[in-house]
Amino acid sequence: MLSVIIIDDHPLVLNGFEFILKNTSTIKLRGSFNSAEDAFEFLAAEAVDVVLMDINMPEMNGIDATEIIKKKYPETQIIAISNHNEESIALRMLKAGAMGYLLKNVSTDELIEGIKAVVRGEQVLSKEMSFILSNKKDHIPSVSQREREVLKLMAQGHTTAKIGEQMFISPLTVESHRRNLLQKFGVVNTASLIHKATEMKFI
Repeated sequence: MLSVIIIDDHPLVLNGFEFILKNTSTIKLRGSFNSAEDAFEFLAAEAVDVVLMDINMPEMNGIDATEIIKKKYPETQIIAISNHNEESIALRMLKAGAMGYLLKNVSTDELIEGIKAVVRGEQVLSKEMSFILSNKKDHIPSVSQREREVLKLMAQGHTTAKIGEQMFISPLTVESHRRNLLQKFGVVNTASLIHKATEMKFI
C-alpha cells in the first residue's frame, strides 16, 4: 500500500483529494497539511512514498518546498497539483524535483495512476501539460529513479564499475543508463550531461 500526504491551503481541494484517496484500497492517506512547514514536521518523523503538492501557498511556495523535500528525502516522490497551466511554472516545479504535474481538474483514475507511476520512477503530466511541454525545446526529460541514481553517482565522480557495485547492477547496465541519459538530455559526453542535469536540478 502506497503512503501519501497532501499539502494544500485550500480546504475544498484538501477535502476532495482526501475523499478520493481514503476510498482507494491501494493508497493510504497519511496526512493533510495547510502549509509546507507543517508537512516538514511530519516528514521528519514519518516516511511517505508520495507528496501531492500545491504551488501557491502562503509563507513557502510549492517549488521551494519541493526542493527542500527532495534534498532531505530523495526517495519521496512529489506530484504538483495546480490550477496553473503555464509552461514556466511547470518547468520550475519539475526542475525542483517533482516527478509529476497534474492540474486540479484531474480525474480520480488519472490521480491514482499518477501516484502509482511516480513510485515506479515515471514522470506524470496532465494531458494538457504534456502537450504544452512537448512543444517546447527545453522541456524536461523523463528520467527514471534508477537513472537519477546513476546521475548522482556519476556527478560524484564514481566509475562505471563502482556505480554498478553500489547499485548492485552490472557495468553493462550502468553504461546502458548512461547512454539513455545522454540521449534524453541531448548531450554527447558525461561532463555536459552532469552540467545540464545540475542546471535542471536533477542532481
